[in-house]
Amino acid sequence: MIATAKALPPFKPLPMLPPKIYSQRRADGSYIIRSLYDLGPIHRSIAHLLEDRAAEHPTRNLLAQRTPAGPWRFITYGEMNQRASAIAQALLDRSLGPDTPLLILSGNSIEHATMMLGAMKARVPVAPVSVAYSLFSQDHGKLRHVAALTKPKMVFVDNGPLYDRAIKALDLTGIEIVTVVPAPDLPSTPYENLLQTNAGPAVRASMDKIDHATVAKYLFTSGSTGMPKGVIQTHGMMCAVIAGGESLRAEPPNPDEIPESLEWMPWNHISAGNIGFNGNLNSGGTIYLDNGRPIPGMFDETMRNLREISPLVFGSAPIAFSMLADAMERDDNLRDKFFAKLRYMGYGGATLSDDLYDRMQALAIKSTGHRLALTTMYGATETQGITVVHWLTERVGLIGLPLPGITLKLVPNGQKLEVRAKGPTVTPGYLNRPDLTEAAFDEEGFYKLGDAAKFVDPYEPAKGLIFDGRVTEDFKLSSGTWVSVGTLRAEVIAAASPLIQDCVIAGLDKEFVGVLAWPNMGAAREICADQNLKTPDEILRSKEIVEFIRESLQKHNKAAGGSSGRVARLMLMTEPPSIDGHEITDKGYVNQRATLDRRAKLVEALYAKAPTPDVIAV
Repeated sequence: MIATAKALPPFKPLPMLPPKIYSQRRADGSYIIRSLYDLGPIHRSIAHLLEDRAAEHPTRNLLAQRTPAGPWRFITYGEMNQRASAIAQALLDRSLGPDTPLLILSGNSIEHATMMLGAMKARVPVAPVSVAYSLFSQDHGKLRHVAALTKPKMVFVDNGPLYDRAIKALDLTGIEIVTVVPAPDLPSTPYENLLQTNAGPAVRASMDKIDHATVAKYLFTSGSTGMPKGVIQTHGMMCAVIAGGESLRAEPPNPDEIPESLEWMPWNHISAGNIGFNGNLNSGGTIYLDNGRPIPGMFDETMRNLREISPLVFGSAPIAFSMLADAMERDDNLRDKFFAKLRYMGYGGATLSDDLYDRMQALAIKSTGHRLALTTMYGATETQGITVVHWLTERVGLIGLPLPGITLKLVPNGQKLEVRAKGPTVTPGYLNRPDLTEAAFDEEGFYKLGDAAKFVDPYEPAKGLIFDGRVTEDFKLSSGTWVSVGTLRAEVIAAASPLIQDCVIAGLDKEFVGVLAWPNMGAAREICADQNLKTPDEILRSKEIVEFIRESLQKHNKAAGGSSGRVARLMLMTEPPSIDGHEITDKGYVNQRATLDRRAKLVEALYAKAPTPDVIAV
C-alpha cells in the first residue's frame, strides 16, 4: 500500500473578491495591469471620516494605551473628535494653516493622534518624524534636515526630557514647542492648554475647505540612501486606499463586531500611520498601542498584550512573526488567545520565508483546525498601497494584484520588470523638491518605484505578481551572471532559520557570492547549548554555530542551481546596523548598498585569499 501525504485542513474563508484583472503586453515588452473591479466611493477626508464615525458610535473606543502603572487608558471616537476640534481651534488661533506644518516628535500615543487629527481639521500638514532620528541618532542630521525642509511653526513633543537633546539640536526661532511632559529648561506650551480651547465656527469653516487635493501630511522616506525626502500626502491619496480595499470586499462588515488590533509600527510610515490608522477609523475599530518591539527584551510586552487582546486581523514585519512563532510554540494559551478571533494575517516590509509561513500555519491548525490566509499589501511612501493579495494562496513572496483604481506598468529593465504605478493613491510629488518630483515620474505620469516584479505565471496574470527585488540592488558576478539580491536574501534567512535575523549580499565583480549576516543571539545560544560561552564572539565562533551555518547553506546551495544563488562564504556580525550610517530604517529595513559601503573592511575579509576564522566557508 502506497502511503499518501495527509491533506492539510482548509483555510478559514477570506471575505474578499477573487482576482479579476486586465493585462496587456505592449510592443516594447512592458505590461499594463489594472483591476476590473470599479473603485467605490472615496471619503472626502480623514478629518471628515473621524466626524462621521464619532457621530455613528461616540462611546466606542478608538485608541487604547498602557499607563506607566500597567492598566489601559482609552479614548472614544466622540472624545477624540471633540479634542481634535479643540486642537484645530488652537492652531487656527495661532494663524497656522496649509503653509505652516506641525512637526511631531513622539512615538504612537493618544496625544500624538489627537494633535494629528486636530491639525488635519485646521488644514495644517502634519510631519511625524521617526523616533530614531531623535533618540537613536548621535548627530541629529536627519532631524535637522526634516525641520529645515518643513519649516514648522509648532513642534509637538510628548516627553520633553526624553527628547531634550534632539529639540536643542534644532533652530527654534519662531517655533512654539508644545509638550505633554515639559523639559525643565525648555520654554513650552502645555498640551492641556490646547485642549482647553473652545472650538468655534472657524473649525467648521476650515473643514469646509478640505478636499481630495488638501495636504494632510508630509511623510519622509526612510533615508536609507541619503537624506529623507518629504512625500506629500493628500487626503485623496489616503482615502483612495480605503476605497480600494472596500471595493474588494466580498461581504459587508458586521455592524455588531468591533475590530481590535495591536500596533507597534510607527505612525511616521504609511503602513501604520496611513493604512493601519485610517483603515481602523473606517472600520470603527479599536487600536491597542503596543509598546513592545520585535527585539530581545522588548517583545515580552507584545506577548503580554496579546494575552489580553484577540485581534481580528494581525499585521507586522516578518521578524515579529518569527518571534511570535517562537513564543506561541512554547505557550499554548498565548497561541489560542492570538487565534481566537483572527481572520487573516498580513506581513510587510520584507518577504516572509516559507519556513515561517509553515510554522504559523501549523500553529493556526493546532488552535483553530484551519489554516489562515497570510496576505500582504505592497507600496511605497510615494504610492500608499497599490497591490494586495486578496485571495487564498499557499505561496509567500507575492505582492498581489493592483487595487481598484490603480494601474501598474511593468517595464523591462535588464533581466527584470521594473514596477511603475499611476492612480489616486500616488503622491503629487516631494515637498520643495520639484527636481526630484520630475525625476520620479516617467513620460506617461507613472511613478517609478525602483522595485522589480514578475508574474507567477506570465500566461495567467491573475495568479498575481511576485516581488523580484530592488532593481538598483542587483549586481553581476565576475562571470557576468546577475545576482537577484532581494530573492537571495530571503532564501539565506530562511535556510539558516532561526539563526540569521537579517543579512546583506556581497559579490559585485567577484567570483562568488558572500554574505554578511546579523545573528539572532537567542537562537545562537540555544544552538550552542553551552552555558560557559558568554561573549558574542565566543558564541558565534563556536563549533556548533559554524556547523549549523555550513550545513544550512550547503542544503541551500544544492537546491540553488547556478552560481548566482549559491553562497560560498558567510560572516556573522555583532555590531548592529547603524541609523546614522544609513544602514537601517526604523521599520527595520536594511539598506544593502549602505551596509556594504560602511563595512567595506568586512567585505574585504570575506573575499580574502586566506580568510580569517571569522569567515565561514561553505
